[in-house]
Amino acid sequence: MKHFFNRRENIVTEALDGLLLTSGKGRLARLDTYPDIKVVMRADWDKSKVAVISGGGAGHEPSHAGFVGRGMLTAAVSGEIFASPSVEAVLSAIRAVAGPKGALLVVKNYTGDRLNFGLAAEKARTEGFDVEMVIVADDIAIPAINQPRGVAGTLFVHKIAGYHAEAGDDLKTVASRAAAAASDIVSLGMSLSTCSVPGQAHEDRLGAEEGELGLGIHGEPGAERIALQPVANMVATMAERLEQKLMPGESYALLINNLGAVPPLEMGVIASAALSSSISRAVKWIIGPAPMMTALNMNGFSLSLLRLDPSREAALTATVDPHAWVPAIERHEISVVAAPDAARATGNTAAASDYAPSRRLIRAVCERLISLEGDLNRLDARVGDGDTGSTMATGARSVLARLDRLPLSEPAATMAAVGDILSTSMGGSSGVLLSIFFTAAAKALKEKPDVAAALLAGLDRMTFYGGAAVGDRTMVDALAPALHALASSGISQAAKAAEDGAEATKMMKKARAGRASYVGERDLLGVPDPGAVAVAGVFRVAADIA
Repeated sequence: MKHFFNRRENIVTEALDGLLLTSGKGRLARLDTYPDIKVVMRADWDKSKVAVISGGGAGHEPSHAGFVGRGMLTAAVSGEIFASPSVEAVLSAIRAVAGPKGALLVVKNYTGDRLNFGLAAEKARTEGFDVEMVIVADDIAIPAINQPRGVAGTLFVHKIAGYHAEAGDDLKTVASRAAAAASDIVSLGMSLSTCSVPGQAHEDRLGAEEGELGLGIHGEPGAERIALQPVANMVATMAERLEQKLMPGESYALLINNLGAVPPLEMGVIASAALSSSISRAVKWIIGPAPMMTALNMNGFSLSLLRLDPSREAALTATVDPHAWVPAIERHEISVVAAPDAARATGNTAAASDYAPSRRLIRAVCERLISLEGDLNRLDARVGDGDTGSTMATGARSVLARLDRLPLSEPAATMAAVGDILSTSMGGSSGVLLSIFFTAAAKALKEKPDVAAALLAGLDRMTFYGGAAVGDRTMVDALAPALHALASSGISQAAKAAEDGAEATKMMKKARAGRASYVGERDLLGVPDPGAVAVAGVFRVAADIA
């Protein structure tokens, strides 16, 4: 896999510098110990309150440095990618930010982090600092394991500890609130691919139809492989396991975390599934979906739940400076607003009526377009994506299906109604263009009862929005000359002009609009534009029944 970086040895320090350079002036700073010791801290810190320090290996961005700021972390200590920071790095952070009220270390339950942060805490105590440590072990992926991993639920602890520290509470209170919260968090992850470390060879251990359930945040294998399924089914499996750990009747906060590479569109689907699953009944507050504790570019997500009480709700909903923290949203149902009546909004409220000539013309035109479906598709397959015939036929069938509801005795209203039908049923750019054509023609005809002039007004609007002109190898090459001939010489000459225009497209070497614009000269030469052929067919049948 490809990555954006300069040298693997510098990627973490350069990424942290990018964070510092793009944060507000005066918000963040770093110790002058780069590159061996990488500590990001609050620039405005005055040591008057309990300091909250966290950290770990890089690769989890925006964690941990992205959560440094008022109301959350005081400092973050970063190691290299997926590697715990050194004892000296953690000790440097404690020395830099711990004041008379001491410091709390928030540590995920990985051996390297526990040992390095733990030894740093012991050394800091010998230097006279008051230091406490809270270990987060929120992962439930592996039943009965003695040392569950700390994963995205750690962010709940950052928020709660930061809230109480910012409020001026003492170290004992901050630590006890953080530890209590850590014991009430459960998390579970799911991924469809392994992550890729910059500068290292990558091999995805998962097959095309496989996913992993119960994975950590360092690229390690999940607890089990599962078959690829609709996301609702996968989330339901996760919800079932998480629900077993919840306390009946209690309310929870849900953190929906992107592990790095899931597109926002899919994260929205995941959020919808989670909030429709069995755990949704217990959810009161929602954080995310957002990338908050990632695993580089892992194509996965995790769900974390924290049991609530009034103090925790106050902590989770308090505003903070770090932009990486996504504000908590109270659970609510989707608000649905009735759509305005389209007919009233457009003024197309004319009642159905009959007029035999109009009925005969519309039926004949629609039937001709339906009969041309196969021929037009074959032409379009040579110069486009092969669906012009189907698109035209779909529009024609929709108009025929509504023929008895059209105000046929009122030409302007009929054109407006046809425009509405095509805009909703025909699809593609052709449907929109023809809807514009009929809608604009209807407006012009309502203002002045001249059908030919009204159709030319529709053409003007269609070409304005569509951008095509005669010579661009589109339906306009047949439609424009036909409408001008209709205005000056009648329907027979209009039909001939349309046929001549369609024939002329055979010799046009370059299309300047539509999908045919991507096709080379060799493939276009000798093939008429299918849209122009459709227009010629419409005018010919109109002339035949006139």
